[in-house]
Amino acid sequence: MTSLAISGHRESGQDVRSANVTACVAVANILRSSLGPQGLDKMLVDQVGDVTVTNDGATIVGLLEVEHPAARILTELAQQQDQEVGDGTTSVVILAAELLKRANDLVQDKIHPTNIIGGYRLAIREACRYVREQMATPVEALGRELLVSAAATSLSSKILGSAESSHFANMAVDAVLSIKTGGEKGGLPATYPIKAVHVLKCQGQSARESELLPGVALNCGRAAKSMPARVAPARVACLDVDLRRTKMKMGVQVQIDDASALNAAQEKELDITRDRVRAILASGANVVLTTKGIDDAALKYFAEAGAIALRRVPLEDVRRVAKATGAVVQGSLADLDGNESLDESQLGAAEEAAEMLIRDDTVTVLRGCRSTAACSVLLRGPNEYMCDEMGRSFHDAVCVVKRTLESGTVVPGGGAVEAALSVHLDEYATSLGTREQLAVAQVADALLVIPKTLAVNAALDATDLVARLRASHYKSQTEKGKEELSMSGLDLLTGVVRNSSKAGVVEPALSKIKSIQFAAEAAITILRIDDAINVERKDPDPEA
Repeated sequence: MTSLAISGHRESGQDVRSANVTACVAVANILRSSLGPQGLDKMLVDQVGDVTVTNDGATIVGLLEVEHPAARILTELAQQQDQEVGDGTTSVVILAAELLKRANDLVQDKIHPTNIIGGYRLAIREACRYVREQMATPVEALGRELLVSAAATSLSSKILGSAESSHFANMAVDAVLSIKTGGEKGGLPATYPIKAVHVLKCQGQSARESELLPGVALNCGRAAKSMPARVAPARVACLDVDLRRTKMKMGVQVQIDDASALNAAQEKELDITRDRVRAILASGANVVLTTKGIDDAALKYFAEAGAIALRRVPLEDVRRVAKATGAVVQGSLADLDGNESLDESQLGAAEEAAEMLIRDDTVTVLRGCRSTAACSVLLRGPNEYMCDEMGRSFHDAVCVVKRTLESGTVVPGGGAVEAALSVHLDEYATSLGTREQLAVAQVADALLVIPKTLAVNAALDATDLVARLRASHYKSQTEKGKEELSMSGLDLLTGVVRNSSKAGVVEPALSKIKSIQFAAEAAITILRIDDAINVERKDPDPEA
């Protein structure tokens, strides 16, 4: 019998499981204190010295340079939750780490990982069914107030969750409703493309000075004051073309001995740029956006034609305008005949384009875009760090409103869902006559990590509060006439158990279901690993 020699380090069995669990719990512990409305912020400094201050779970784990391969699964898990739902990134990592820790305890008690994985899958399936059938409330029953409450709940744990939460929650709802597409009777279902919500961040003023602007807003003004401040209707040309004076390519040199020939060459350079500008204006465009520069000598042609030209617009903004207005981004003006021209069909359309002065900043707004509805949000803050964090917080709130509208159901917040599932899964576990019963019971206990962490971060007695919360949900599930207690959640300001739905603390049902599913899948993925082999790289050149 021959043995296989492995050039590297191998770890197997309980050792690798314990190492994986330790690494994942370490990542979760970083995020643990930032969960909930009383959560704290983290300051992250990268190698260059750039500082990020945030309590957004996806941002934190994205900036952490995690080397352990199992812990890296948790970072991907948070990013997946951020893409799918937009909120709940911190809780999904904490729940996944708690499920892993309890599964590791069961393995040490001689329960096979396959039985644990089977029990986890049973528990998650039953939990998702219970949330959909027993906990979810249809959105139509509560209307706009419900959407504002869902957005305010998301913002409560962020930097905007203090006195400004109502202002920003209403802004988020207005922004999402303004970009609604479809939804007519007999047509396609309504969709809310949140990429159509453009967030502008301007330093200065207070957060309360933030406002919602209809249309697509660009954080730049006219290239020259001689251009009109407003044009209507707007015909928009989106260019990725340089309109500066034409120069020779790098490495190409022309030697001129005659002074008159030099003047002719310089005039020809200007003529080429002039012909390009005239070709653009001949297409009917009266609003020109380019990612490159525009020569000062060419600005007069736009002013004489009554057109607005914006230079050095970020490519992402140009693409956003093109999508909203129906324009096509032009990388070149060359046509099939070898000349330079711009076809009218490549232009976008909007009702008007106007330059606005907002405080001390010049903003160009395109209203009434042809292809898709669009809006912009102007966020004001005292410094760069706060503006960035406000942008992340507002993005989460917009995503929550979108998911609430698309899924059509909400659930109470404040740990209500986790406590209800804990009580229900405890009872469900006793109905199982197999080893999976132990795994289901551990899932029931693991779910309580969310309300416990919420209470600890609020400087409250977690043991007492969670016991009272579980008692309320036990009564709602076992006693007739007490069904209203199923909405019980934690009030972290006063330290009592209250009806979360009546208090306006609600979350999209999709957010809870996805976070439970993603956390369980991540835990199962890591639990299945029983061998880790670090293969050493063989250097072909020993002297290298």
